[in-house]
Amino acid sequence: MQFDKKGNNPVLAVSFLFKGLKLLSSPELRKFVIIPMLINVVLYSAALTLGYFYIADLIDQFIPNWLHWLSWILWPLIFISFFIVIFFTFTVMANLLAAPFYGKLSAKTMAMVSDKAFATAEQPLIKVLFAESKRMVYLLTRALPLLLLSIMPGINVLAPFLWALFGAWGMALEYLAYPLENQGVLFAEQKELVKSVKLGALSFGGLAVLGLTIPVLNVIIAPAAVIGATLYFNEIKRD
Repeated sequence: MQFDKKGNNPVLAVSFLFKGLKLLSSPELRKFVIIPMLINVVLYSAALTLGYFYIADLIDQFIPNWLHWLSWILWPLIFISFFIVIFFTFTVMANLLAAPFYGKLSAKTMAMVSDKAFATAEQPLIKVLFAESKRMVYLLTRALPLLLLSIMPGINVLAPFLWALFGAWGMALEYLAYPLENQGVLFAEQKELVKSVKLGALSFGGLAVLGLTIPVLNVIIAPAAVIGATLYFNEIKRD
């Protein structure tokens, strides 16, 4: 399998996320969306509560005394980093719990837009959870160096930009994985396919990350991204 180079078009890529939002209310997809949305409500409520009560104290602890005179610059930078870290972590957890439903949602979306028999293929639950765990390990092993960078005075001014780029890449891998797994494509090949349309994938993932940071919208953006990624995949795949 290959991806058509038109998948590198950022405008084309992000347009599918908006299409995914429109299809959320589709009667055919509704039953696959309700449980993931409930999972998102619980986890993002917990993330907001954690951020509200603890993030300010955490930031103050990471600014050494000798740099407190620069706190007016460092505080917003570290706040953005912690904000992205918290929501990225809770997003990965939410996607792990909702993965079985997202696989079915992607398969049903493909069935709606394609008349090919393989469009409705679904993976066993164990295989879905194993694939999700592999993605989590891949992302966490790359998030740790960024986390260390976020607490290093001076250098951490770069952290918000690197977290945003990493988040966009992570979400592109996450949401495109569902239609790819339904085609039997394993994680190693998934990464190479997504890399072949990196600009479009980063644009799609970046817009998804932005949506995930907005309260209320973050409850629906994940299932919309699964639908949108499936439509995006269907548009650019070449067997």
